[in-house]
Amino acid sequence: MDVTSVTSFRRAHTRDDLDLAPGEVFLAGGTWLMSEPQPGTTGFVDLTTLDWPALEVTDAGLRIGATCTIAALRAWAEGRGPVAVPDGWRAASLVPVAADALLASFKIWNTATVGGNLCRAFPAGAMTSLSVALDAEVEIWMPGGGVHRLSAAAFVIGNGVNGLAPGEVVRAIEIPAHALRARARLEKIALAELGRSGAVVTGRLDDDGRAVFTLTAAVERPVVMRFCELPDAAGLAAAIDSAPGYYSDVLGTEDWRRAVSGVLGERIRAALARPEAVPG
Repeated sequence: MDVTSVTSFRRAHTRDDLDLAPGEVFLAGGTWLMSEPQPGTTGFVDLTTLDWPALEVTDAGLRIGATCTIAALRAWAEGRGPVAVPDGWRAASLVPVAADALLASFKIWNTATVGGNLCRAFPAGAMTSLSVALDAEVEIWMPGGGVHRLSAAAFVIGNGVNGLAPGEVVRAIEIPAHALRARARLEKIALAELGRSGAVVTGRLDDDGRAVFTLTAAVERPVVMRFCELPDAAGLAAAIDSAPGYYSDVLGTEDWRRAVSGVLGERIRAALARPEAVPG
């Protein structure tokens, strides 16, 4: 789409270039910005020219540059990237599954960014599902040089609403190593085979025996449910049924989303209860 209100474009090379003039917005992949009119937007500031490293593996975990494309993240998880997946990071198997939950073709994956998908804060955002499932933390650059962090679950406030203040920009998404070592699974459902996810449920069983289940797509903002151990079927069903934020739209009713989330959650719980390795 032609965004006819835009009259300026500039490339950011240093942090000083991130001071926005009136009407300017940050541009990463631009797949959403270019998909519909942007009233009031008169200029783009390109973040990709900051040349942030796409992926950095450390003892602490995985640091994903906000401008890393979904394709690059998927290639890494599948062993096709320049940086190897460390032995034992079983939950990296969630990445391809999450990418497949994105309502976009592989061509979009090569342009759309991890940070951009998270910043859109849509209920069915695939990178939101992944980040929340693995207890990711979002590093945010503030105007004037400050930095602060939010959990991915707290970053997404509502449907299309994120936790960024004016002038702030997401620098990176950091996933802790303990979450990447976990056994994890993602299940989704949509009314159409290739349609937008109506419900996404993830489950994670950490090495210390604690379990984390998350709801996205079915709820307006992520819901995280933590257990000291893998819950029984009744306990998980009750937690999912009582979760806040289920909603209705043309792609599914509130009651349907609640019901199918329970089915997906039990499917994950049963898989994690088995001693054998669980594919993502």
